[in-house]
Amino acid sequence: MTVRKVVRYGTPSLREKSKEVHKISKKIQIIIDDLYDTLYATNGVGLAAPQIGENYRIFVVDVGMDKKTMNPITFINPKIIKKEGAVSSFEGCLSFPEAYTNVRRYKYVKIKALDEKGRSFILEAGEGSLLARCIQHEYDHLDGILFIDHCRNRFDANKALAEKGLNGIDEKYLLDEKELEEEILKNPPPEEEKKID
Repeated sequence: MTVRKVVRYGTPSLREKSKEVHKISKKIQIIIDDLYDTLYATNGVGLAAPQIGENYRIFVVDVGMDKKTMNPITFINPKIIKKEGAVSSFEGCLSFPEAYTNVRRYKYVKIKALDEKGRSFILEAGEGSLLARCIQHEYDHLDGILFIDHCRNRFDANKALAEKGLNGIDEKYLLDEKELEEEILKNPPPEEEKKID
């Protein structure tokens, strides 16, 4: 078990599609352990394998806010099988140190995956919860999609990136999410929102 270096924005592997896991081997178990060690060492709530330089379809999430409420969940070969609603989410990413911006997310997701022992499970997360937003954020990493690709205002996002010495948005990756944006505008977000790292 090791705390790994988190790959930073601009590294080409963050834009690569990750490969399926065919066997939960010792190597895969080590990657999972390292993901948790790195997640907890960096005070994140989610971390995907590509962020530690391993392009496998694995991510881990723990939205517990302290040691007493820890709730680690491992997702291997996940598939989002249902999504609905829309919510604005103020997000950051461990690959983008200290940079945050508003992005569009689905309010509800239903996901199917394998756990660290290879057992299949289905999980639902709704109401625009931190868990629902975190699942979408980490799932995107497996397809080379970054949170800034969902930004609600690219000028604000570019300003936030520039303030932290990061490159601006590459517009070819911006996602067309008109329906999500329209739904968000019908239901404005509350003043305070939790950040996703």
